[in-house]
Amino acid sequence: MLTTVLAFLVALGLLIAVHEYGHYRMARACGVKVLRFSIGFGPSVWRWQKAGLPTEFAIGALPLGGYVKMLDEREGPVAPEELHLAFNTQPLRARAAIVAAGPIANLLLAVLLYAGVNWIGVQEAQAVLPAPTTDSIAARAGLQGGDEVLRAAPVDEPLEAVRSFDDFHWMLVRAALDGQDLQVEVRAPDRRAARTVTLPLAQLDARDADARLFRAIGILGPWTAPVLGDVQAGGAANAAGLQKGDRVLRIGGTPVADGPQLREAIRASTGGAAAGPRLWQIERAGRLMEVPVTAAVVTDKGETVGRIGALVGGPPAMLTVRYGVVEGLWRGAVRTWEVSTLTLRMMGRMVIGEASLKNLSGPLTIADYAGRSANMGFTQYLVFLALISVSLGVLNLLPLPVLDGGHLAMYLWEGVTGRAVSDAWLERLQRGGVALLLVMMSIALFNDVSRLLG
Repeated sequence: MLTTVLAFLVALGLLIAVHEYGHYRMARACGVKVLRFSIGFGPSVWRWQKAGLPTEFAIGALPLGGYVKMLDEREGPVAPEELHLAFNTQPLRARAAIVAAGPIANLLLAVLLYAGVNWIGVQEAQAVLPAPTTDSIAARAGLQGGDEVLRAAPVDEPLEAVRSFDDFHWMLVRAALDGQDLQVEVRAPDRRAARTVTLPLAQLDARDADARLFRAIGILGPWTAPVLGDVQAGGAANAAGLQKGDRVLRIGGTPVADGPQLREAIRASTGGAAAGPRLWQIERAGRLMEVPVTAAVVTDKGETVGRIGALVGGPPAMLTVRYGVVEGLWRGAVRTWEVSTLTLRMMGRMVIGEASLKNLSGPLTIADYAGRSANMGFTQYLVFLALISVSLGVLNLLPLPVLDGGHLAMYLWEGVTGRAVSDAWLERLQRGGVALLLVMMSIALFNDVSRLLG
């Protein structure tokens, strides 16, 4: 719990500070007087001002945002000799640059964070595929358990090298959500010549990157051995006498090739309304045994599935993925662009009803992921920070009046028409923007609570 709180506060403080620093530095560069730089709202718990500088730096009691207060005639009287330092007297291009600098700073931070991960190197699963689920897209395309993915790309695009299973997983998500078929070059376990297959992902009409999507594709995770991990006391596996380290060879008359196939077999072992015993053939310390196992029937997100109360599947084969300085930076920029465009597309699809609003996440989910990523290691935490930094940058560029993107939209109107938005319209737009943001926040918080309770 303490790790989660600390990881969340560090993430929040860093991302807000970078965002506001973008506004601050651009304002200073444009000759605008900055009165206050604050991380957080409400009463100040800490403040500091260097002699000779007009800016007070502060940390507020409520760390859910921040602001840069600039000299501005709309917020108070400005001395005649300081009018040239006021924000509202600046030319349109300077005002737009100051407003855009915050989101751009978040996107640049994401590039550096992704690049840092590329330079440091991260342990990822090898791009070796499990046996595809029955009647899935991967199975019909001819992919087999143990196939190693060498290269992949959307149809009609040049194939790109796949360094890890995470690389391939990301390609699957992008292609499915974009409605594109994916061509995949694989090599069988016997190391024969590579072959290329096409996954017709466009037929999925994918709306969410969730477990159901990957079950339809048929690729649920990297190849792992079909062995059992820790067995919970009182669970179905414990009741059947299964032990940690048992290797599952067959369930009923069906051979088990890998961990993902074993997990799916357990999920499907509900037997209708109630699960009956199924005969498992296992290997334990070199001995073959047959054990009757009755999976517990549970409801998971409205779906009836089987559970045995044990970790299923051994650890995948891992490798360290690391890039040089230039390639790592370039890949950081490319990943930031890809995540940004995917985020925008998903937001657009949610607006028109083509994607579920369950994709919206709020502070509780973000805090949970912050803690999980921190526990997984430094590089995973950097990846989490990069993802949230992209989300913050993209969100603030949306054309809502209370966000930076809303101000940029009004500046665009001013540039095209030659006149600023009237005060009356500005008030209406701000009320509408606040209302829409409150609705989005309410949905996100509801999703957070539902995930935690589910």
